[in-house]
Amino acid sequence: MKAKYIWSKRLILFVVALMAFGIPFSATAAMIRVGALNDTTGATSDVGKDYALGIAEAIRYVNDNGGINGKKIKLYQFDYGYRIPEALTKYKLFKRLKCIAVLGWGTGDTEALSPTITKDKMPYVSASYSAHLTDPRKTPYNLFAAVDYSTNARAAITAWYDKRWPKHKDYGKRKPRFVCSYHFAHPYCSAPIKAIKDQAKILGFEIGPDQNVALTAIDAKSQVLAMKDFGADLVWHGNTTMSVSATVRDAYALGLDADHIVNNWGFDENLPRLAGKAAEGVMGAAVCEFFGNDVPNMDKVVEYAKKYNPGVPLEKRLIRTVQAWANVLALWEAMKRADKAGALNGEGILKKGFETFRGFDIGLGVPPLTYTSTDHRISGKVPIYEVKGGKFKVVEIVDLKGRWPDKWEKEWLGW
Repeated sequence: MKAKYIWSKRLILFVVALMAFGIPFSATAAMIRVGALNDTTGATSDVGKDYALGIAEAIRYVNDNGGINGKKIKLYQFDYGYRIPEALTKYKLFKRLKCIAVLGWGTGDTEALSPTITKDKMPYVSASYSAHLTDPRKTPYNLFAAVDYSTNARAAITAWYDKRWPKHKDYGKRKPRFVCSYHFAHPYCSAPIKAIKDQAKILGFEIGPDQNVALTAIDAKSQVLAMKDFGADLVWHGNTTMSVSATVRDAYALGLDADHIVNNWGFDENLPRLAGKAAEGVMGAAVCEFFGNDVPNMDKVVEYAKKYNPGVPLEKRLIRTVQAWANVLALWEAMKRADKAGALNGEGILKKGFETFRGFDIGLGVPPLTYTSTDHRISGKVPIYEVKGGKFKVVEIVDLKGRWPDKWEKEWLGW
């Protein structure tokens, strides 16, 4: 089944061309240089293209609204095709260009770069929300304006257990059965596996064999049949939207009598477009509001999408743009605070910027941001949505920190 949401060839080439050479937004001497890595051609480009547009649009907004206390940002933005060696090469380029912060992308490259980032004291605000990056004792310069994958995964399986399992015909007769579907080889996909299986044990699930589904998969019938053989009641999907949609469609076609929960990069406006009726009832985590929803600052997101990328219809834009804006707005505030403190450098952006946030609200449906020198998780509360009539409706806001305070405080940080 072909995606209904397909960019024009001309637009893709335009975006890739921009990223191949970097995007300088100005040429004056008083510049703050920031690097950006994006995936517009690789295995996660189904979600990466829209995120890349959001990064560029948000930086334009920052520059139009005073920049860093009067100093504009010069953005160097590159497509690295989701290739870790290419990310390492581009990071070295950012250092030569004297960038003072990086807006990163994938988990594999972000985790691979983390020791270097720490040594260089380079704030690295990425689209990887891996919980491995939330412990500042190990990765102090890795940050993101989102709830991490492990917290999202724990919340999603908890919401299903709270809301769906009590209505199941076998409730009270046996344990619910649970399997994970993801691409084993990719660090993004596997990042929350330990956490979600731990949560499954806490809640009393029977855990079946993991199913290896490629990030680029368009057919997952053999994996679905294995889920069916196990008798799964619930499937967790750790891939991005295209392959999640394919797996959900195959599950629907093959009569798998199971519900589905999805990590945030597989749960967006394209899921019901691509999976159709099979997406109905699918649950997932979202780290901000969906594109165009009526929340503070969303009007700016829509305005800049219209202004700078009119070739992409607004009805085809995704939550990925909003996620990009969240990271940019968080970095913007941290840089402004560091600059006011006379410390606009890597260590200053961390210590005088991010780690001074206490409930800082960037809007966009993102939980208020708090980063401390001992914990970079922004929140223990997670809204879990379900697809209803092609729209997204909140099922439950799961308060993991409130329900398991000791585990939150003493066990779960960093994994």
